[in-house]
Amino acid sequence: MEVQGKIIHIGKEETFGSNGFKKRECAVETEDQYPQKIGIEFVQDKCELLDKFKIGDAVTININLRGREWTNPQGEVKYFNSLQGWKIIKNGASAPAADPTPASSEGTDDLPF
Repeated sequence: MEVQGKIIHIGKEETFGSNGFKKRECAVETEDQYPQKIGIEFVQDKCELLDKFKIGDAVTININLRGREWTNPQGEVKYFNSLQGWKIIKNGASAPAADPTPASSEGTDDLPF
C-alpha cells in the first residue's frame, strides 16, 4: 500500500528497550477532497530514510499495515494498528535529462537513406 501527501512532521529517532529498538515517526497530510493527517512510523534501519526529507515535501510512502493484540491488567483484550513505512520518494522528481542531440546540419546527416 502507499500514502501520498505533504510531510507535516518529522520526529527524532527514538530508541527503546535493552535491545536498542529504533523508531522514527512522520506525518503526512493527504491532498484528497477531505485531507487526512496520517502518522507513519519507520523502524530500525528504515529510520534513516527520513533524513533526506523536510517538512513541506510532497512524497509517496510505501507502507505495511501492522496489527497487534494486547491484554491489559484487567484482562481486556485490545487491538492496535500501525502504519510502517519502508520506502519514501519525493513526488515530482524527474529523471535526469538525457544529453541533447545536436541539430544536424545539411550534408552531415549520416542516415543511410
